[in-house]
Amino acid sequence: MYRQGDVLVVPLAEDDVPSHAEEAPGQPRDARGRMVLALGEVTGHAHAVVGAGRLIRDSGPFGAALLHLPTGGRLVHEEHAAIPLPRGWFRVIRQREYVPGSVRVVAD
Repeated sequence: MYRQGDVLVVPLAEDDVPSHAEEAPGQPRDARGRMVLALGEVTGHAHAVVGAGRLIRDSGPFGAALLHLPTGGRLVHEEHAAIPLPRGWFRVIRQREYVPGSVRVVAD
């Protein structure tokens, strides 16, 4: 597992990759060519992946995301050290927090 701030990246075994992921289109990249996993609401900084691959995001604020890196990549953020990622499939999980009456995604 790899954690950077409020983002957790968990490797998946080939058997755990959902069948729809193989054909699902990837999300667009940002202006710098990165796959943005989480955008900081306060600073505008982003947890993003640099490298070949694609990000498949389910709908909704708590929707899971799948990341496919056929040759590996790097998880980057302006305020954290870069984390090298091996090739493979990953589940991307955003940290959540409970506030009285609701659950929300952590704002970084």
